[in-house]
Amino acid sequence: MTTKTPAAKTPEAKAPQLFNLHSLKCTPGSRTKHFRLGIGEGSGGGQTATRGQKGQRSRSGDGKLVGFEGGQTPLIRRIPKRGFTNGAFKVVYQVVSLESLERVFKNKLEIGLEDLRIHGLVKGRKPVKILGDGELKRKLSVSAHAFSASAKSKLEKAGGKAEVVKA
Repeated sequence: MTTKTPAAKTPEAKAPQLFNLHSLKCTPGSRTKHFRLGIGEGSGGGQTATRGQKGQRSRSGDGKLVGFEGGQTPLIRRIPKRGFTNGAFKVVYQVVSLESLERVFKNKLEIGLEDLRIHGLVKGRKPVKILGDGELKRKLSVSAHAFSASAKSKLEKAGGKAEVVKA
């Protein structure tokens, strides 16, 4: 004689829980109240103000510089420093392609730096360089700080001109 056991019921697949901004909560313990130090014996952090008994970290004026490694020679002093870097004097250009000039300035023949800023092709006051990407189908006169060789030749081939502006 065999006894039949009821088939194990499979739990219905639950739909994924969606969350909204109003239902988000912080993980318990992730946000703790600021503990005020040096408020006296009754505060629970009195006498040593939670700094322990003695030692370097218990004294006033304990601030350490960034990279302090407990008296060991810091990493920044252990690594070799060789060579030359010109990073402080490097000129970083904002680049604009001829294709974007053709697309944005459909009915304008003279384009200056202020026009590029107004139309959002460049931002701020960094120097601007025009690159020769894309085709130029009409005569344009462009003013910028620098031009690539291909951009200059394409502008002149179309009958326009490339005017270099001092930075």
